[in-house]
Amino acid sequence: MATEPLVEWETGLLDCFEEASTCCYGFWCGPCLACTVSGRFGENTCLPLCDICFTALAAFGICVFVPPAGLSLRAAMRNRYGIKGSLCEDIAIACCCGSCSWCQMHRELKHRKKPPTVVNVQNTTVFATQPAPVMMMMPQGFVNQQGFVNQQGVITTSQ
Repeated sequence: MATEPLVEWETGLLDCFEEASTCCYGFWCGPCLACTVSGRFGENTCLPLCDICFTALAAFGICVFVPPAGLSLRAAMRNRYGIKGSLCEDIAIACCCGSCSWCQMHRELKHRKKPPTVVNVQNTTVFATQPAPVMMMMPQGFVNQQGFVNQQGVITTSQ
């Protein structure tokens, strides 16, 4: 079974200004962006809220370094779309650049989910308005100016 070559992310990790709307969405409401990405990717929309809970636990002295939802969605997205990278890179990015990671994943999904161009081809059946030609046999006689022959050898004329 042949595998397809791995591809790069459509935009870089720090390419927030490639699409300013995603950058603003991630800056002003990061949890909302994360929930949107999770839902569009086909996972539970509330999954990124686990990252917020783990961050809150870290504030109380329970040390959790890697946000689980950010890491798992990034790794799953790379796997599904055949994007180059490693789990070590995903861990480093999820820990150090979480907001940028969510923005990059959002841009990737927007690029991947572009509506396809649909070409509609219709077969139109054309019906002939004239009947098909029919072969007719020549009658035994033929028409001439003086009359016609209705039997072979007998000429009939009209007066």
